Amino acid sequence: MPNYLRPGVYVEEVKIGNKPIEGVGTSTAGFVGMAEKGPLNKPTLATSWAEFVATFGRYTDDQPFLAAAVSGFFANGGKRCCVVRVVNSANDCDYVGTDGGPGNKTGLQAFNDVDEVTIVSIPGATSKTVQSAMISHCEKMKDRFCILDTTEDADLDEVETQRDNVVSEKGYAALYYPWIMVAVETLGTTSGKIKLVDKFIPPSGYVAGVFARSDIERGVHKAPANEIVQGAQGLKVAVTKGKQDLLNSKGINCIRAFPGRGIRIWGDRTIASDDLWKYMNVRRLFIFLEESISKGTQWVAFDPNNEKLWAQVRQSVSAFLTLVWRDGALMGITPEEAFFVKCDRTTMTQNDIDAGKLICIIGVAPAKPAEFVIFRIAQWTAGARQ
Repeated sequence: MPNYLRPGVYVEEVKIGNKPIEGVGTSTAGFVGMAEKGPLNKPTLATSWAEFVATFGRYTDDQPFLAAAVSGFFANGGKRCCVVRVVNSANDCDYVGTDGGPGNKTGLQAFNDVDEVTIVSIPGATSKTVQSAMISHCEKMKDRFCILDTTEDADLDEVETQRDNVVSEKGYAALYYPWIMVAVETLGTTSGKIKLVDKFIPPSGYVAGVFARSDIERGVHKAPANEIVQGAQGLKVAVTKGKQDLLNSKGINCIRAFPGRGIRIWGDRTIASDDLWKYMNVRRLFIFLEESISKGTQWVAFDPNNEKLWAQVRQSVSAFLTLVWRDGALMGITPEEAFFVKCDRTTMTQNDIDAGKLICIIGVAPAKPAEFVIFRIAQWTAGARQ
């Protein structure tokens, strides 16, 4: 308390809350694949196509997909990606990788310690082993989403079979069909000059760029659908309305060519077995909310776990969710209709408090579906027992 020595009017700045919660980034992609050069199994940041080329090289016939995917990512509005180069794309184990502890992780597992990555792609990896590992990785980390490719020459039955073989109960993955034709940069074998060659490639890298562009321009709550795939010149398979009727109901997102409107992503489904998470923008919105709130309330740890702290938590979370609501991510005419925040004696028992737990119950009404979904945010305070 200040020490007042004379009569008069005093003005004080009083802290009634704590550090505002800031939204985390959602548009950094993580790619795993083969390249003609560069460090092996070391997550390496690239902020432009030129930076990627300087480190990993261009498209080559024996390393066909990684370079093309990263080029498409930047062409479609991506700003930052993290790349892990592996040795052998024919070996599922190289893609999946191993976790041998700090500094000894390979393949996909090298992303375990990279907090920035929010979108995961292994371009052209279509085996059940690799795609299941991608899904497991995202479900374990809970702060990222993976984009899956179908096989190049898949027909409708084969695509549906692939979809049945890879399931993410809570919707941490999406599957895209078909492959797209693009012009890839390669070096002429005799001239040594850069030339463009038309190739069919898996769409995941280009789709990741669309994700990033949509997130930056509109926000993660906007479905990355009805968006032009920049650089796509053709499709391996022409998807008709009738075909999409079958595929969309299975949770398979189609890429379609529309006369006068270009080649566009035309779907916003996950491969969730739980219908609550069947929309991609809902799952990715919740990833954003959970990660932002979790990181933004770390100051709670070791503060006295009492009514004053609970009020500060309610204030911080409510202020953040009000901004999210104003951005159009939540349903409701008023904030009260869009979300609720509870952190008081009704959300924790005396045993919880004695164990050092602070439990905040948050409900939000995402744009789709229009219903409350509940999740718990728990931060450990002083004296926590695990």
